[in-house]
Amino acid sequence: MRLPTSIALASVVVLVSAALHAQPPASPQLPDPLTLEQSLQIFRQRGFDLLLADAAVLGAEGDVKVAGAVPNPNFQLWGSWTSATNPPNSPWGVTAGLGDSNALEDSLSGKRWLRLKVARAALAAARMNRSDAQRTLELEVKTAYIQAVLARDSLDFALQVQGGANQIFQLNQTRYNAGAISEAELAKIETAKLQADQAVDVSTQALRAAKLQLAFFLGVRGSVPDFHVDQDLPRFVIPPSLANATAATLLDEAVQHRPDLRAAEHQRARAEAAIALARRDRFPDISLNLQYQQQAGFNASAAQPPTVSLGLMGTLPLFYFQRGEILRAEAELRAQQLQRGKLEAQLSSDVESAFNAFASTRKLVERMESRLLDRSRRARDLVSLQYQKGAASLLEYLDAQRTYIANNVDYLQELASYWTAVYQLEAAVGMDLR
Repeated sequence: MRLPTSIALASVVVLVSAALHAQPPASPQLPDPLTLEQSLQIFRQRGFDLLLADAAVLGAEGDVKVAGAVPNPNFQLWGSWTSATNPPNSPWGVTAGLGDSNALEDSLSGKRWLRLKVARAALAAARMNRSDAQRTLELEVKTAYIQAVLARDSLDFALQVQGGANQIFQLNQTRYNAGAISEAELAKIETAKLQADQAVDVSTQALRAAKLQLAFFLGVRGSVPDFHVDQDLPRFVIPPSLANATAATLLDEAVQHRPDLRAAEHQRARAEAAIALARRDRFPDISLNLQYQQQAGFNASAAQPPTVSLGLMGTLPLFYFQRGEILRAEAELRAQQLQRGKLEAQLSSDVESAFNAFASTRKLVERMESRLLDRSRRARDLVSLQYQKGAASLLEYLDAQRTYIANNVDYLQELASYWTAVYQLEAAVGMDLR
């Protein structure tokens, strides 16, 4: 049975009125410096996508209230007049009626309980969808923050390289003025200096773009002020829960913790309850009605005695038996079962991909920190010293410098990719792994 139009309309009016009067949250004031934990806290309070998910939960809570509402009784009142009546009878009469709007039948037949079961399952699914939205969106916030720190580290390194390039250029300018080197060698040195200047400008632009992206996720509106993020990327460590983890063990954890799977279970329960409700709706809606009628007279003896009548009113299920609604509900259940299977396949892909990224970036960072960075820096320093003393050629120095820069840039990229992979693995499993 569907709720009376008056109840549904009133509920819609209340929800629309609340939506019209709801104001978006004020733009947050970003602390300076801004940490990752502060970013997540601001996002949970002000992030627009998360607030939209909260609104969906609020709407589902309203649906529960609508589904459990008891219909208001209806009343009828008529006055009558007839021109054929002669004294001692009066031409005036009154009739009053009161009905329960199918409320009694609605409860006794179980329709109201089934509607509540459908709505409550939908509410539970909405809450899990909200948790799933937080899971995926917090990954974006963490990734944006790591990219901002990476951009800052890249800028710091570019400034360091720029300072060294300026020193080498000034040294060779002096040599050139003294006739110790050719103009071709000076041009190569100046080219390296200008490339370092270019890298600083590119890194500055990348840092601002990363901050703007992070501010967007945090719900900042209007002009975005400049702010600082962490000085360095997180130090390379292996979370204890991931030290001996495998893709299989993490997949088992994901089945237990992923909110989208739990939301799919609630959706399946909602679809099953909707089938039961559609079948129960084949029972006709029956309204209990009480009526009072009286015809007035010019004197008490002529007045018609009051008449009280009790009756039932409803529809006869002779031609239609809710078959269309039942088929639609069964199709919804089938769709939810397929969606659950799709989610299970997606979950396996998410965990496997994130674990592979974690394992590969872990090896790269470990190799770089163990020998590669130290050896490239040591080689650059030795060749630079030899070049200043005239024991190494310009090409040898430039090659060592390029190798040093490339390895450090790669290291920053891989370290950022490592932590991004950790965050992706947490999102894939649906729990904190650090």
